[in-house]
Amino acid sequence: MGYNVLPEESEPVVTSHINGSLEETIARYQISELCKDGLFTVMPRNGRTTAVCLPGREPMYERSSMARRATRFWTHNVFLGLRVAPTAWSGGLTIEKFIEVSIKGRANGDFIMHRENGTLANVNLAKQRGIGKMKATITQRFTIEGVPVDVECDCRFIFFVKIEDGEWKTQFVRLFYEKDKVTPVDGKTMPEGVFVKEELDKYTEGYKFLAIAQNSLGHPILDGLPNASNQGWYDMYKAMADWLQGQDVNLFWEKSLGMLDILRKRVRA
Repeated sequence: MGYNVLPEESEPVVTSHINGSLEETIARYQISELCKDGLFTVMPRNGRTTAVCLPGREPMYERSSMARRATRFWTHNVFLGLRVAPTAWSGGLTIEKFIEVSIKGRANGDFIMHRENGTLANVNLAKQRGIGKMKATITQRFTIEGVPVDVECDCRFIFFVKIEDGEWKTQFVRLFYEKDKVTPVDGKTMPEGVFVKEELDKYTEGYKFLAIAQNSLGHPILDGLPNASNQGWYDMYKAMADWLQGQDVNLFWEKSLGMLDILRKRVRA
C-alpha cells in the first residue's frame, strides 16, 4: 500500500489553517478544543453509567450530564435528522444508539482508549464552517482464545463543524484508518490461527488487525472505509473542501456495501 504518497493534490481548497486574523486564530483554537472534548463513548464505573470524552483528555462525566454535553458538541440537524458517530465496528449510529452499543460492548469486554497525537483546524469564517483534523491512535485490549493482545490503529478523526447558536458544533465525524498492528501483551504469545494472511486479506488496509480483533467480539465490520490511499481518501478530502465552501456533503458514499441502508437500519433499530 502506498502511504501518503499521492499523485493528486489531496487538499484542493486552501483556507485559514495558520496565522491569519485574530478571529480566525480563535476559531481554530475553539474547533480544536471541540474535537478534543468530543463525547463518543460510555462505560459503567462503580455501578453507575458514565460518559467518556474519548479522543483527548478523557474526563469522565455522569450520565445525567450527557444530554447537556451532547447539545454543546453536536448540531441539531445532522444525518437523517439525528446525531451520528460512525466507526469501523459500529457503522453510523445516532449518538444515543452509540452510547447504548458502547455500554453493551463494555459489558462484553470491550476496552478501548484513544491517544490524541495532535489536532489542526481549517476555518472559513465567511461560511461559518470549519474542519478539525485529529491524528489519534485507537488502542484496544483483547483477550482472544485466552491470550491477551493489544491492537493499535493510527487514524485521523475528521470533524465537520459549523457555527450554530453562536457556537462551533459538530455535524459529522468520520475517520481515515492509516495503519494498524497487533502486539502480544507478554511480548511473545499470540493466539494461533487468528491474525493470519488469509484472514487479514478479507479486510481493508489500515484497520485489518483491528477488524479481526473486533470481529472476534461479535462486531460486524464495515469494509472499504477511507485509508491512506483508497478512493475514500479522495472522497473525504473532496467532502472537506466542499464543506468549507458552505456546500452540503455526502459522507456515506460506500455504495457497493449498501452502507446507507445499513446505517438507516441501525438508526431505526
